[in-house]
Amino acid sequence: MIRKAQAVWRGSGRDGEGALSTGSGVLHDTPYSFRTRFESQPGTNPEELIAAAHAGCFTMALAFALQAAELTPTELNTEAAVSLDRDEAGFTITRSALSVRASVPGIDGERFERIAREAEKNCPVSKALNAEITLSVSLV
Repeated sequence: MIRKAQAVWRGSGRDGEGALSTGSGVLHDTPYSFRTRFESQPGTNPEELIAAAHAGCFTMALAFALQAAELTPTELNTEAAVSLDRDEAGFTITRSALSVRASVPGIDGERFERIAREAEKNCPVSKALNAEITLSVSLV
């Protein structure tokens, strides 16, 4: 399986502008720029997209892990907070902090955490990231 996305950029790094599109069409000429990445101009940025991918991947992996344990969540709600930090070479993504709130009938907190940690390790996006990945869980 191959998934594709395209980035188009025009101009310099600081003053230029770009657009992101995905093969599915969910993103189509979605703007991104220095201002959307480092300031608060509307648009997206690579770190936000990585956060969305990580949250989505982990949540689906957790749903499958719970299914394998014969449990069905009422709701899984995951936030991924991706940190972009300055270093000697420029910038590095140093962390992806996952935080999941879940409603899962028939499970205790210890078992849920064990299943969630295993799902995080098996999530393909977690495997792809070369950054510290943290996970906090709460069962509601």
